[in-house]
Amino acid sequence: MSAHDSDVHTISPELPAMFDGMKLAAVATVLYIIVRCLNLKSPTAPPDLTYQDTPLNRFLLKSCPQLTKEYIPPLLWGKSGHLQTALYGKLGRVSSPHPTGIRKYLPMQDGATATFDLFEPLGDHRTGDDITMVICPGIGNHSEKHYIRTFVDYAQKDGYRCAVLNHLGALPNIELTSPRMFTYGCTWEFAAMVGYIKRAYPQTQLIVVGFSLGGNIVCKFLGENRTNQERVLCCVSVCQGYSALRAQETFLQWDQFRRFYNFLMADNMKKIILSHRHSLFGGSSVKTIDTELSRLYTATSLMQIDDNIMRKFHGHSSLKEYYEKESCVHYIHNVNVPLLLVNSADDPLVHDSLLTIPRTLSAKKQNVIFALTLHGGHLGFFEGAVLFPQPLTWMDKVIVGYANAICQWKKQKPPCQSGQLSEGSCVEEKA
Repeated sequence: MSAHDSDVHTISPELPAMFDGMKLAAVATVLYIIVRCLNLKSPTAPPDLTYQDTPLNRFLLKSCPQLTKEYIPPLLWGKSGHLQTALYGKLGRVSSPHPTGIRKYLPMQDGATATFDLFEPLGDHRTGDDITMVICPGIGNHSEKHYIRTFVDYAQKDGYRCAVLNHLGALPNIELTSPRMFTYGCTWEFAAMVGYIKRAYPQTQLIVVGFSLGGNIVCKFLGENRTNQERVLCCVSVCQGYSALRAQETFLQWDQFRRFYNFLMADNMKKIILSHRHSLFGGSSVKTIDTELSRLYTATSLMQIDDNIMRKFHGHSSLKEYYEKESCVHYIHNVNVPLLLVNSADDPLVHDSLLTIPRTLSAKKQNVIFALTLHGGHLGFFEGAVLFPQPLTWMDKVIVGYANAICQWKKQKPPCQSGQLSEGSCVEEKA
């Protein structure tokens, strides 16, 4: 062997195997993270239901299959509550339609101007009756949001007239006419819209629908005064948190990235408030305006904005008082019309501890059904096979399906059972 040959070093056969092992380990780690983040191992299941066994509830569960069948989200990403929520937040819905409506303006006693959009049905209702859905959107939302447009179009095609509240200050092209905007639980504008509908359509009956913050408002509205439930067939609330006071502590936690969502929602509220700064703060001194705006600019949570700005619109002395007075948890037990409360177990905005409220309520009151889906995120509830979601969501279908079942029950039952459709309206024997 030459000296040159003796200097040649051969690569150990174990090295390629070691590199391949490292690659496999890296791939396995990435796949594990993907599986965990996308929650791919989570099963699909029907909603977890809490309700009392009554003839009406049995009829509703039989007539509204979305409540008893599996909710199947898109396979690759639909089991992640974060992605469901992000897609709702960014896109709203896929291939959203453009229903045509008429904008109504209602002057309020304090000088504010409430607005709502009215959409006539695109066909007769299956019962032949005149029925209007009065709809309250989520925080800072209005009739032009994609998820609202998608739902309205679907409800119109099923024979429902739809009235959609535009939260005070939410529409960018509508100026405020008083130093006040929407808050967490103020029902004034929603009450004005419902009053208008009752006067304009004396024969119509109402289906009340609330999304997220809107769910809090509609349940509070119905529970504030028994007369608010007149001509109301039922109410559906989706993805609300029930108690702002209890929720505030969870919104400061990083669990499920809730603190990050809090920051994003606070940033959106800042933009809405700043877009109306002249209407909201115009009557104050320059020093007061500078102080208010300085606090607003530095706020990083909804609680800070609520404490510095929002509670003052209605003269609440403290943040605790504001949250107590504006949460539906103190009124919802007064609601006696059929009430469907929908939440998702993987909603990153609504902590699991808050769900004891609807669970306890539905166990005590015959008129309440609580449906908790395993997946869906916050107002997501997308459906689809593998990757691409369908235009209509499970949420859209379950609301209209439940409303149809209520209308069908009222139509086919004798007056004793269908007249008021409320708890205690007549004695029912359990089968």
